[in-house]
Amino acid sequence: MSDSILAAIIAATATLSASLLQLRFSIARELAARAQSPGSRRKSRAPFVVLFVMVGASGVAGFALSQWLTENERVAQGTLEHELRAQLDELSRTANQLDLTRAGARAEIEMGVLRKLGTDGVVVMTTVGPCRPALVVSAPGTTSPPGVSAETATPAAPACTESEASSVTLCATIPTNATVSEVELFTRLADSDAPWSTSRLTPGQESGQARFAEKYAESPEGPGTKQICQGFTHWSADHARVARMIVRYSI
Repeated sequence: MSDSILAAIIAATATLSASLLQLRFSIARELAARAQSPGSRRKSRAPFVVLFVMVGASGVAGFALSQWLTENERVAQGTLEHELRAQLDELSRTANQLDLTRAGARAEIEMGVLRKLGTDGVVVMTTVGPCRPALVVSAPGTTSPPGVSAETATPAAPACTESEASSVTLCATIPTNATVSEVELFTRLADSDAPWSTSRLTPGQESGQARFAEKYAESPEGPGTKQICQGFTHWSADHARVARMIVRYSI
């Protein structure tokens, strides 16, 4: 039971109690008047009329009080709902601003990382094994050179030509909006500990039966990225080689 209804009940009960007391007193006086004078019966209806008026007034007053208290409660509830709705709207705006700020900060951090990576360079390496030329088999009936028997003759070590070279492609992934500023190329023997700074080559330069392509190729890779690729050929049949490429870019 709400406070407004309880207050209305209390007010109506108090009014009704007062009316009943008044009725009791009126009845007592009426009985006393009847006992004294028989002609006073005509006036006996007046107390009952007053009683009914009082009871009706108490009911109306109780109902009016209940409506007033209920209206005040509705106003207070509406005000509270309005304040809560305003607070929820404010929280929603704050959350949206935080999301935008977080997204902007994340994008700025990612851009900083990409710039740093472009300055340091994207490194790509691969190892290419020795070239395996096609075997040359002597035809039946072929004689050994003069003075060399067939048992003691040792075949010469097979060698590769550049047309038989092993070819690989080194590719580095960079952002689509990046501009390539430099492509550094290096190669050295697989078992060598020589510093890379002494093993740098220019595009198209031959070194130790190995060569990089004269130009790099640029092609799209996926959403937001592209590839920078450089070809490398190696035709030495004696050693494996390590090829290394560093792509530097700016955004």
